Amino acid sequence: MLVTMKEILERASAENYGVAAPNVTCELDARAFIEAAEEMRAPVIIDIAEPACKDMFFLGHAVRALAQQANVPVAINLDHGADLESVVQAIQAGFTSVMFDRSSSPFEENAEQVKEVVKIAHAAGVSVEAELGHVGQADQYAADRDAALTSVEDAVKFIEYTGVDCLAVAIGTAHGIYPEGFVPYLDFERLEEIKKATGNFPLVLHGSSGTDDESMARACRMGINKININGELCQAAAQAVQAADFSGNNVYNVYNIARDAAKEKLIEKMKLYGCEGKAWIPESRGIGNKDTTLREHA
Repeated sequence: MLVTMKEILERASAENYGVAAPNVTCELDARAFIEAAEEMRAPVIIDIAEPACKDMFFLGHAVRALAQQANVPVAINLDHGADLESVVQAIQAGFTSVMFDRSSSPFEENAEQVKEVVKIAHAAGVSVEAELGHVGQADQYAADRDAALTSVEDAVKFIEYTGVDCLAVAIGTAHGIYPEGFVPYLDFERLEEIKKATGNFPLVLHGSSGTDDESMARACRMGINKININGELCQAAAQAVQAADFSGNNVYNVYNIARDAAKEKLIEKMKLYGCEGKAWIPESRGIGNKDTTLREHA
């Protein structure tokens, strides 16, 4: 069933667990990840990143149809929306949430622009994610790690001023694949302080791939409620395909092998984050099924 990210994350924050937010690029992986959520009886947030999506309108409607048929809560979120045009396109494409990423801008500019997007999105019943501080790149970890960690005081001010529904925080992870053998280190004290100061507000972690399981589980217990995951899912799919026997007619299994491997990796992550068994059934049966929390989009 289709719901907003706000609904999923408010529950996750209140009950102290994390929800997987896998990135998808097509119907095949979206279907596999929703199947994983159904098997785990877990809510799931399907992230669609603008650079990876060649046709946001088509993919948004395809994932929306899958979500409406699902028997667990599913949100569809624009990942790293760069401008107002992208946000509007996502809303028109049926996304139930958008991330408006102005984290590279100064605090005041970030807050002002996010506040404007919140007004637009909330008017359409769509929830909003923003980022404060800045999560850098894994291949530049030494330089990026401490360059823009999220300030506790700024987090409080940003949430109150913008009216945003969840906040991505920089606490020591990075986007992309880390060098082999490298493990990022997270600032748990900062995370604890942000969660407490913001009144148990829903928090998001970007760049989770490559972080050790113990740290990820601890982060979810301490207040991370949405975990963006992409790199490790792609790695699992690639490794499975590389190891497969494609002699004869086995070549036709290439897509199934890739999707099944990514799905199994996501199931592993869902168990780690603590969202297994956390699905619920809204009385209204979800958006697009007579749920008045979000209007239908053309």
